[in-house]
Amino acid sequence: MAQRARIAAVLGPTNTGKTHYAIERMLGYRSGIIGLPLRLLAREVYDKIVAIRGPSVVALVTGEERIVPPRTQYWVCTVEAMPEGMGADFVAVDEIQLCADPERGHVFTDRLLRMRGTHETLFLGSDTMRGPIAALVPGVEYMRRERMSQLAYSGSKKISRLPARSAIVGFSVDNVYAIAELLKRQKGGAAVVMGALSPRTRNAQVDLYQNGEVDYLVATDAIGMGLNLDINHVAFSSLTKFDGRRMRPLQPNELAQIAGRAGRGMTNGTFGVTGEAGPIPEEWAQAICNHQFTPLKKLNWRSAELRFGSIDALERSLDVAPDHEHLVKAREADDLRALRTLAGEAEVRARASDPKSVQLLWDVCRIPDFRGISPAEHAGLLGVIFGHLHEKGSVPDDFLARQVNRIDRTDGDIDTLSKRLAYIRTWTYVAQRRGWVRDEDHWRGATRAVEDSLSDALHARLTQRFVDRRTSVLLRRLKQKEALLAEVNDKGEVTVEGHLVGRLEGFRFRQDKEATGQEAKTLRQASLQALTPQFHLRADRFYNAPDTEIDFTEQGGLMWGDQAVGKLAKGDDPLKPRVVAFVDDEAGPDVAQKVERRLQHFMDRKIAALFEPLVKMQGDEALSGLARGFAFRLVEAMGVLPRAEVADEVKALDQDARGSLRKHGVRFGQYTIFMPLLLKPAPTRLRLVLWSLGNGLDEFPEAPPPGLVTVPNMDEVPAQHYDLAGYRKAGARAIRIDMLERLADMIRAEDSRGGFEAKPDMLSITGMTLEQFADLMQGLGYKAEKGERAKAKPADAVISAETGASAEDTPVMDAARQAPDGVLPDAGETPPPADVAEPVAQLEDQGEAPVSAEPAEPVAETPVPDTPEEEVLPGQAPDEAIAGPEMEVFYTFTWGGNRGGNRRGGKPRREARGGDRPEGGKRRDDRSGGDRPRGKGKGPKGKGKGGKPDAGAKTYQSRPPRKEKQIDPDNPFAAALMGLKDKT
Repeated sequence: MAQRARIAAVLGPTNTGKTHYAIERMLGYRSGIIGLPLRLLAREVYDKIVAIRGPSVVALVTGEERIVPPRTQYWVCTVEAMPEGMGADFVAVDEIQLCADPERGHVFTDRLLRMRGTHETLFLGSDTMRGPIAALVPGVEYMRRERMSQLAYSGSKKISRLPARSAIVGFSVDNVYAIAELLKRQKGGAAVVMGALSPRTRNAQVDLYQNGEVDYLVATDAIGMGLNLDINHVAFSSLTKFDGRRMRPLQPNELAQIAGRAGRGMTNGTFGVTGEAGPIPEEWAQAICNHQFTPLKKLNWRSAELRFGSIDALERSLDVAPDHEHLVKAREADDLRALRTLAGEAEVRARASDPKSVQLLWDVCRIPDFRGISPAEHAGLLGVIFGHLHEKGSVPDDFLARQVNRIDRTDGDIDTLSKRLAYIRTWTYVAQRRGWVRDEDHWRGATRAVEDSLSDALHARLTQRFVDRRTSVLLRRLKQKEALLAEVNDKGEVTVEGHLVGRLEGFRFRQDKEATGQEAKTLRQASLQALTPQFHLRADRFYNAPDTEIDFTEQGGLMWGDQAVGKLAKGDDPLKPRVVAFVDDEAGPDVAQKVERRLQHFMDRKIAALFEPLVKMQGDEALSGLARGFAFRLVEAMGVLPRAEVADEVKALDQDARGSLRKHGVRFGQYTIFMPLLLKPAPTRLRLVLWSLGNGLDEFPEAPPPGLVTVPNMDEVPAQHYDLAGYRKAGARAIRIDMLERLADMIRAEDSRGGFEAKPDMLSITGMTLEQFADLMQGLGYKAEKGERAKAKPADAVISAETGASAEDTPVMDAARQAPDGVLPDAGETPPPADVAEPVAQLEDQGEAPVSAEPAEPVAETPVPDTPEEEVLPGQAPDEAIAGPEMEVFYTFTWGGNRGGNRRGGKPRREARGGDRPEGGKRRDDRSGGDRPRGKGKGPKGKGKGGKPDAGAKTYQSRPPRKEKQIDPDNPFAAALMGLKDKT
């Protein structure tokens, strides 16, 4: 060193310009080295010097980054990466008080004791280092620098009440993320700065904060190490931290280091607490504001004189204790822990058998544990790297390529990308070490490219998760007092400064719910500036829109396309509801009146078209007296009126009054008085809405799907709602009233007192099964008696079974096949041959019906028991002899009196055909037999006197074999059959 080399300690609180002073002093020499505590800060200083002197003379050396131009004059490094033995004119070490740090303190102490510049050496840090420096560095001069701004304690504040340009400090990743999420919801977002971030990601996040896109910064204590940001307030979310081994409280000098980031240049700053952090003790707060802290007395130290003769010798040299009262032996660091772990492996010991190998092992052990998985995992990776370096002299390209390619992916969330960044930092460190890889330039570029791509992806994920771009941009423009540019596109989307803030639905502006408070008010004001002309344009277009673009909902809403523009309200007349337009107050009264007029015109025309018969009847002056009163009742009921409710009024109407009402389409049915045209789907839907409005319902009943004859009968739905929908409850289902009247017309032709069976036409118009129809009839007041009988078979089957001839071979079968239900033709039809017709007629007169022989179904082969064969009866199929005849289920319906067939009790009134029989007229009741149901094997009427089955009806059952009665040879039908058999 030169004889006049200067050694100075520039001490003082934060924001005193110490780092700036050191840069100026270094640039005054031909060469210099400056050591900084963080690679983030090293990158910041590097960028400043490059801006002054250019990149050709400035080097950046950190654990993962190495930029060394050929003509390097100035070295910017992390403290661990400071090169030794270069003889630089100037040397500076920043944040020298970190000599007391438990983890890294021994490195800073080593630089304090051994790093010197040939002309000048500066130690930058806190006043607490004055004593140790004076004791360990002779001839040092001191420079006291005062803070350029004042620092004040502001106490505790909620995060939502923190002022703009605040930094919230957390001491865990989870805490940082949680605070950033909260700030996004309440303040538009926050930038995130952590020591684990790459310089590229950190710089991108800092830019978000510095350029004003966000007003809040969430960071770890990494910001306390010299990062120069425009921070007005620092808030601590916790007063404890995990130091790698245990949770411990932060000391006043540590709090001051971080709180000192508040205030930039001559701007004063404040600090305080937030969240769950308790208040800072008053004496601590006063000490931070006055920069008065307990001086440091002990510095961490580890011997720099290492012996590489063997692993054991290296460990002993690292365990040497200091011999100065201000020095204390450093605790076991990560590198020493890794050395001792690897020393226990036989293979590693075998390789590290000479000083060169031991030194190589120590260099490998100094690779930082970027991944932070576990000491054992880290030591295992170091053992692999040492094996490659010792055996091959470098890390193989194929091995390194596999590791890098595995990490080179930008998909995944924030945690995944952060892990990959930690992994690539290991290989970036390896690539930066001279001689550890074959092609240093290639691998430095490859690992740097992967780190950059991961850094960009991580920045994008952080911004996406913790920053609301729209809110942040709008808030920045609001602070600038500029008019916001708002627009509305064809889809009704409202944008302010290019960011979606809401939608125009009809004539109402629906603002996004994310904006709150003053921001929401400001956005609405800016949006309405663009919406004011849009309201008038839309109103004109709506007023001229055809009725096909407008519709009403089943709950009384009024729609223009898919947008709600109004609703219906109760009016003075059931057929004249009021309309209420949905229009924002900001649109103005002109727009509201125009929308309301157009909706009223639509509803008036809709009611006039769908309720045309009802409207004409209401305005018919020719109706008078009882007919006019009945018409008023029908208008009140919207065209559907249960007959039981107006039985007396109907009875009082004479034929002239009824005729005048029928001219308007009124039908007097057995169960309902209604207008068939109003049962169509569109009038039904409107009827339900208008009736619900008139009765003040909050929830309107909905019409069943169109085209259904019956719908389920739900107990919770009132019968009146079914009436309005055009249905009547009956049993488990409700039937459409027009189909019910058709069914009533069919039933009138039946003997409802003696009993009747359902005809196919009855089942057809209702679309029901026999069981469902029986339930329906019971719901209408009829009794349904269930029975079973043998299923009747065509006569041709009987003949073919007994003769063995094909049905097609006989004239009798031709006639039977052509006749309905297999019955021989009546008079006027083609008669059967004379020799067959007479015996058949005689057989029918005796109450017997021919039985058809259906083809026997295939039967699975089973062992036949050794029993006498069953005898087969004449005219009986073989399978019938065993299983009996096929049975069918039938129901007999009789009127049940006052069991609910009519809602007011009693049997339904019978009308003439068509449902319009005059009251008191003769009842049409065919008791002569008519179309009574006939059972298989019965006579023409199917039942005997009193409705009981005929005694002569035959049934066939499976029973033990018995001797069959011989056929009577005098029977003419048997004689005819035998004649046919003889012919074949």
